[in-house]
Amino acid sequence: MLLVPSLHIQHLHLYKESLLQPWPLAYKQFQGLARVRLRQLATTLLGRQPGSRVSSYSRNASITRHVNLKQQQVVVVVLLLLFTTLALALLCSQLTIAKEQCHEFVVKEATVTRLCGTRRIMTVNGQFPGPTVEVAEGDALIVRVVNRGSYNVTVHWHGVRQMRTGWSDGPEFVTQCPIRPGNSYTYRFTVAGQEGTLWWHAHSSWLRATVHGALVIRPRAGVPYPFNGGKPPPAREIPIILGEWWNMNPIDVVRTATRTGAAPNISDVLTVNGQPGDLYKCSSNGTTTFAVKSGETNLLRFINAALNTELFVSLAGHTMTVVGADASYTKPYATSVLMIAPGQTTDVLVTFDQARGRYYLAARAYASAQAVPFDNTTTTAIFDYGTTTNTTSTSSPAIPTLPAYNDTATATSFTTSLRGLRKAKLPTHVDESLFFTVGIGLFNCSRGQTCGGPNNTRFAASINNVSFVLPSTTSILQAHYAGGGAASTPGVFTADFPANPPVQFDYTAQNVSRALWQPVPGTKVYRLKYGAAVQLVLQGTNVLAAENHPIHLHGYDFYILAEGFGNFDAATDVAKFNLDDPPMRNTVGVPVNGWAVIRFVADNPGVWLMHCHLDVHITWGLAMAFLVEDGVGELESLEAPPSDLPVC
Repeated sequence: MLLVPSLHIQHLHLYKESLLQPWPLAYKQFQGLARVRLRQLATTLLGRQPGSRVSSYSRNASITRHVNLKQQQVVVVVLLLLFTTLALALLCSQLTIAKEQCHEFVVKEATVTRLCGTRRIMTVNGQFPGPTVEVAEGDALIVRVVNRGSYNVTVHWHGVRQMRTGWSDGPEFVTQCPIRPGNSYTYRFTVAGQEGTLWWHAHSSWLRATVHGALVIRPRAGVPYPFNGGKPPPAREIPIILGEWWNMNPIDVVRTATRTGAAPNISDVLTVNGQPGDLYKCSSNGTTTFAVKSGETNLLRFINAALNTELFVSLAGHTMTVVGADASYTKPYATSVLMIAPGQTTDVLVTFDQARGRYYLAARAYASAQAVPFDNTTTTAIFDYGTTTNTTSTSSPAIPTLPAYNDTATATSFTTSLRGLRKAKLPTHVDESLFFTVGIGLFNCSRGQTCGGPNNTRFAASINNVSFVLPSTTSILQAHYAGGGAASTPGVFTADFPANPPVQFDYTAQNVSRALWQPVPGTKVYRLKYGAAVQLVLQGTNVLAAENHPIHLHGYDFYILAEGFGNFDAATDVAKFNLDDPPMRNTVGVPVNGWAVIRFVADNPGVWLMHCHLDVHITWGLAMAFLVEDGVGELESLEAPPSDLPVC
């Protein structure tokens, strides 16, 4: 019997990963695999290394015939393997060709005018919002970021899985040191297994207020959108970025708040694609306007890039059908209003089937916290059918009715109506069952100092009573890599983040004891074994003020199994889990005075930040990090750091 060495499971992963790489890399990887296996095969059959000599003379003719038979078998197997390799290579070249895209982002100041005033802002390539990056699933991105501004900067590719490429994730002092003025850094990664809308933004201080842009991921060539249903693809695809504008420099806003301990000033106006809309003075001429044709169906790609405001969104006279969220497809869901938290994206189809005219798209705050100031402006853009193909209408736009600012019922109805397009591939067991509380707190003011928080305190925030503190001398990922996987690095981080709250209490009570208001500062990570199935309960608290918290996890998508109000009770709430078609996202809203449960598999080694995407809260410390250990072999291990990684 001819015994052929079997392919190790690691090599199967290599082939699978090769299909998600640009073609030259895919061929190179699989070619290398073929060479390894052919050498092993020859060694097994001949009992020697290829290239070693076999005597042509033997006193035992049967031995000679046996060797010849083995050599014939080797020839047959080699030919079969070569044929298979060529066939797979051809398959890759025909069906899975991906591109390598190169971009240069120059971070620099630009002059813009808003609300009758002109000021300098930080931008990428002088654009606000920044350039839209368009890729196909499987493409590799190489983006050189050149810092010609006056602040340290990093760029985060929000929602991109970054498989083994944590050095390109972007949060400063977590996966890299910041890019200092006058320096550059090149982000290199592949966008694999994701389709839809993501985005990129600065992940240093509050620079993302103006340094952000869309990342559009389409299916590979020849692959239709799953929501087409045999119909023509959308006539147009329109990125719509919702944001906030300050008349002050946002960096000055947050620095003042950090120095005093007070809450930062709220924004002056909300924006659509960088413009407030014509409800505000000096803004009519710049109002964002989208020209559309009667009868066509368009794909609107919504991104909430606001720093601190969750948003209700509606389009007058039109129904929006949600087909995707956070670059994961959903079952079609028709609605008249969206609720999008900072960090989240939502893809909707709209058929423009109303009377010719102009229709407002409008957005305003969903403000879940009581007695907390918020930006109560309403931003608008215009969808204009036009009276003819080449003209625009002058009629007054129809305006939609938006929910009340504190309409939690509408927000909940929207988030709980989302379902994954296909049956979820959930792990059958849970290795790590975690329970994290998220909420606001207060630090005592230092002796002799006057602070701007309530009763001479400083605002704080925490997860499981740990208020996250960024390192300042190196990044957590660099320290982890340099330490060879040590449990901690003195002066940088410790791996003792608690799996459960240190003190259990009635998390959503009306009057939480003041003894529980003050968290403990620290730079703590929670270690996960590679491949561990993780279930995480995120429990909101009513310490100081309850609020809806949009929690974002870097490096991962996760399934949202359920959400609810009050304190999570496993005895009754597990029965509410959607284990069939839960939505997959990278940012989940933890309901005000409520909870959400997520599940994911820790299959991406590295250090991954999890934080509230309200920037005021991450500034106060509402964050932590998972440290996912390497698995077995190269393909389950973090790549080595690039040579141009910035130094602190």
